[in-house]
Amino acid sequence: MKFILRPLAALVAAISISAHAQEKALDEVVISASRLDDGADPTLGANKLGEREIEAQRTGSSDSTQLLKDVPGLSVYSAGGISGLPAIHGLADDRIRVQVDGMELMPACPNHMNSVLSYIDPSKVAEITVYSGITPVSVGGDSIGGTIQVKSARPKFAGPEEAIYASGQAGSLYRSNGDGVGYNLGANLIGSNFNLSYSESYSRSDNYKAGGVFKPEEKGSEIGKPIPGDIVGSSAYRGSRNREVGLALRHDQHLLQFGLSQQRVDFEGFPNQRMDMTYNRNTVFNLRYTGQFEWGELLFRYSDQDTKHEMDMGPDRYNYGTGMPMLTTGRTRNGLLQANILHSERDTFRLGGEYQTYVLYDWWPAVGGQMGPNDFWNIDWGRRYKLDFFAEWEARWNPAWTTLLGLRSNNVMTNADVVQGYDNSMAASWGDDAAAFNARDRKRVDHNWDFTALLRYSPDPTQTYEGGYARKSRSPNLYQRYPWSTNAMADLMNNFVGDGNGYIGNIDLDPEVAHTVSATGTWNDADKAKWRFKTTVYYTHINDFIDARRCDFSSCSEENQSKTNGFVHLQYANQSARLYGIDLSGDVLLGRSETLGSFTAKGTVAYVRGDNLKTGDGLYNIMPLNGRFSLVQRLGNWSNTAEAVLSGSKNHVSQVRNEVRTDSYELLNLRSSYEWKYARIDFAVENVFDRNYAMPLGGAYVGQGPSMTTNGIPWGVIVPGMGRSYNVALNLNF
Repeated sequence: MKFILRPLAALVAAISISAHAQEKALDEVVISASRLDDGADPTLGANKLGEREIEAQRTGSSDSTQLLKDVPGLSVYSAGGISGLPAIHGLADDRIRVQVDGMELMPACPNHMNSVLSYIDPSKVAEITVYSGITPVSVGGDSIGGTIQVKSARPKFAGPEEAIYASGQAGSLYRSNGDGVGYNLGANLIGSNFNLSYSESYSRSDNYKAGGVFKPEEKGSEIGKPIPGDIVGSSAYRGSRNREVGLALRHDQHLLQFGLSQQRVDFEGFPNQRMDMTYNRNTVFNLRYTGQFEWGELLFRYSDQDTKHEMDMGPDRYNYGTGMPMLTTGRTRNGLLQANILHSERDTFRLGGEYQTYVLYDWWPAVGGQMGPNDFWNIDWGRRYKLDFFAEWEARWNPAWTTLLGLRSNNVMTNADVVQGYDNSMAASWGDDAAAFNARDRKRVDHNWDFTALLRYSPDPTQTYEGGYARKSRSPNLYQRYPWSTNAMADLMNNFVGDGNGYIGNIDLDPEVAHTVSATGTWNDADKAKWRFKTTVYYTHINDFIDARRCDFSSCSEENQSKTNGFVHLQYANQSARLYGIDLSGDVLLGRSETLGSFTAKGTVAYVRGDNLKTGDGLYNIMPLNGRFSLVQRLGNWSNTAEAVLSGSKNHVSQVRNEVRTDSYELLNLRSSYEWKYARIDFAVENVFDRNYAMPLGGAYVGQGPSMTTNGIPWGVIVPGMGRSYNVALNLNF
């Protein structure tokens, strides 16, 4: 850890001098910028995580998606060490709208390795709002599962009589399992009308160790070169570095923010994918304006994202001596203009328009042998353009009754250029596929619309009830429409769900349309200080749900249609589906004393069921009945937590994918933190009893051996969870 501690110590020494000089000023910092909401009232069908809830989770992972695991009804698809995919009520990935500081970033990878939340380090996250029930049209769009808004800290400004001063923060962490290390640092130059900031973070980890005994080579055919011990292959990540420069300018009730950030990842392994990410660079420019006027608020956003992405075989895999490089570039531009009009004390109107342009190039360079002489073009000049308009009316009829109505139009155009295989001769295994794809009209235009109706009733401060209906729509992404090759090797490279199967695109896919009804009740004591209980029930019916069917092309064997174990080849297809479930959450103050402090019990329970109504099959990667229960003690600056994590067995699975069932498990985690004026230290022991368990959303374990084929890797092995880990983190503020 010397490479972390030495620069960190130098930074601490340098900023400490400034901190002592500015101690009086720091005690008098005034954050006078107004709270300007970006959309509907976040209490309407939303869960909000603040700094306290987020800080407690940062030590356990460098993946910002893991900060969401305490949100009722939210689960995480496993992927790389910093690239989990959030799922709300069984709907995951780009079925959810994920925004980072107002930006709708896009992955540029056939495996969605560079997921949206991988682009912000947990140390930067200050606030999270999750709309998991009825999503207002002002915060949703081109999504059917909900919205996640992740925000970094708001800029601070000095008081009107204060001189310009500097502040900073620095932190370092260590995790024993995988020998994971990381640091974060930041500095601010603060005036009464400006804030100039710089932040940086870095993390890396070796392959992690599963709990108990994990020997995948015993579960199937010879894996080839098994990794010794209980190490999970292709779970390492190295050189994940984020840097950002920001400038915030304030004048009266107007706030203008500029941000320029870049993330570079040198390597990230993916134990449930057949490739690893060997390089990723993501550069983002973000411009935001928020202004208050007598009539209300005006919001403007513009962002520009440029991604360069590379995949190949990592050190735990072997296939061909030359490897198989896969390259992707993506360019995304987003714009929003929104007015929140305070028409009266009762009525608020939100009117807005937004657009997105997304351009993608995905090609696999020739390397000789069967993979040549041409470059293979998976998607050439893929385009996905969106233009949305929305109108929303929120009415507070009296202190007890609130209604929300919204309508949104969503127009999506997708297209792609002609493609080629490694060899374009008609006799080649992909020559006919390329010719058939190129002969088709590939442009598709979808005219979608959303509608939301929500009612909230609060008869008194101790209870609140919400209910509503939403019609939400989402157009297919480029990787669902345009991957064209039925070659077995090629379709295995197009898979963003981590099930080990191969996927072929379908140009003729229709947009998904989801109809959701949901009801929520919240009860608490009058002061909201002693106890709280919340429950949500929901039902969603989805027309034209994009699921999968077994391929019947000439390149697929007859066995592909009937096999009930092993990996298969699939094509995306519109079908119909339903999901329904319940979320429970609550906390209660058990007691308080001067000697032992306060004791609080907290818990969440979630259940969701997903069915394909056309085939009777289960939907893929649905989290079984699960819960989290914790006992929290707070005494002065100390906070101690004992957390139990429980999951039932997963038996209702997707048979078309030969999804593997998982057993139930129970885990115990212990955490402790101490916080004082300028510092916070965290300790944690995760998976105290070193239990071995298969993650229900872990996907197929294909992280070592000959991952380019459906043979040679044992089917039926799920990526295991991490074994016992001792974690420590230190954060300093100046």
